[in-house]
Amino acid sequence: MKKILLLCLIAAFSSCKNDNSDESETAAVEEREYKVLDSEFVDTDAMWTPFEEEMEDFSEDRYTMLKPLVLDKTIPEIQKSISTGDFSYEELVKFYLYRIRKYDRNNALSLNSVISLNPNILEEAREKDRQFQEREKKHQIFGIPVLLKDNINTAGLPTTAGAVALQNNQTGDAFIVERLKENGALILGKANLSEWAYFFCGDCPSGYSAIGGQTLNPYGRKILDTGGSSSGSAVAVAANFAPAAVGSETSGSILSPSSSNSLVGLKPTIGVLSRGGIIPISSTLDTPGPITKSVIDNAILFSAMTGNDPRDPASAENQNQDDDFYSDITQKELAGQRLGAIKPLMEDSLYVAAVEDLRAAGAEVIEFEPEEVSLPNFTRLLNLDMQKDLPEYFENYGGPGEMRSVEDVMAFNTEDSLNRAPYGQKLFQGIVNDTASEEEFAAIKDTLQRNGRQFFEVPMEEHNLDGIISINNYHAGFAAVAQYPAITVPMGYGEDNAPKGLTFIAKPFQEADLYAWAYGYEQATNRRVSPENYNN
Repeated sequence: MKKILLLCLIAAFSSCKNDNSDESETAAVEEREYKVLDSEFVDTDAMWTPFEEEMEDFSEDRYTMLKPLVLDKTIPEIQKSISTGDFSYEELVKFYLYRIRKYDRNNALSLNSVISLNPNILEEAREKDRQFQEREKKHQIFGIPVLLKDNINTAGLPTTAGAVALQNNQTGDAFIVERLKENGALILGKANLSEWAYFFCGDCPSGYSAIGGQTLNPYGRKILDTGGSSSGSAVAVAANFAPAAVGSETSGSILSPSSSNSLVGLKPTIGVLSRGGIIPISSTLDTPGPITKSVIDNAILFSAMTGNDPRDPASAENQNQDDDFYSDITQKELAGQRLGAIKPLMEDSLYVAAVEDLRAAGAEVIEFEPEEVSLPNFTRLLNLDMQKDLPEYFENYGGPGEMRSVEDVMAFNTEDSLNRAPYGQKLFQGIVNDTASEEEFAAIKDTLQRNGRQFFEVPMEEHNLDGIISINNYHAGFAAVAQYPAITVPMGYGEDNAPKGLTFIAKPFQEADLYAWAYGYEQATNRRVSPENYNN
């Protein structure tokens, strides 16, 4: 399965669908064997030192009392409990800290999903409690703890991309982090990821980084794949270590882990959310995006990050910046929407059930045969972008240090490859080896975009479709190069208990439509079930 999850590079091609189905059946039979499981670089004692005294008054009894009020609740439900005085923002943070310490590392249920914690989070939560009493109108994200994928710059915490070379990469806030803080979010900490957003080793499992260790799936620990590369963000939300997290996607890296962990994940249109201050792979395809347990929470987190960043050339004027954007999705219906179902996927019983659920909710679902188009030179696009984009990140957003290029990182890792790069550096070597003229590079991007859009636009025009439905990240590669947004929603579980997501894909800047369709489907089905070993 790791091959199809490599940024969904393989998922860009039609063969990924069958590969995913076959391996998930096999994965349920036996545990996966990992070359490296636990991190040599996460100092759990140091991580918890800032909280030792303040957590002493948060008892097991209080935790148990709060569970029915917090566990798997939506952000609006949590905010309602805050407003009625059931608990404070400080206690909410303590609840999640308690769970992270209980489950995430160094025990039989460890998931290795969190790399670092904000040492000032409790003080910041108490400030939110004081501000809350002012009773001003506040964004729904106000006071809500959020985890960030550890390729997103965050002041006060190193931004590592999971790489030892960036262990001390101290930076300012990324633009989206500034927006989150402006809207009152609490930055809980950083989530593990597939190292360098899964564009590094080539032969490593998804969810592995040298800094964070091997992230594991709570629905099948050491059995099911976590999805890549925003694995820690998804696993942490699925296990209720935070109500919401931010991931990033180049091709499948939000859709894949969200689907694999029974979550809602949005890959927005390129540029709607700023990429400023996020360690890149490809300025052509990269975007951050929200990962949550519900559609309403996803829209809340998304709206809290929007805004036009003048430092990011792709950051567009966003029409969805109203603080109440997320409330609009509840007013729309599936009735009358024309959605395209991809015929080869009708072999999947969960997909067939989802099609019937959509029809029962009033949508018109039209089955179609997909276009037979390829995505040539996809990996070369990433190689050539990263050659220039990573040095530009170091120059414009990175902290002080010696790393300034892919070559610098590779040389550093070679000094201690057993600990720094145990699975090798195959993809980084590919970046170094690739070359192209400006004309050739432009032609590669043009061909990919045209082919990606052909895959969607031909059936959409022929059948007058509003959008297309897929499974998990099966068509993430096409959506990436076409620059189409996509959202995945839990649609059930296979016989091996492997979660699957129904993925809606729409034309650029139609995030509002995606949310409306996803919300309608979610409310009609409510297929998500929490991982059973992480409810205590």
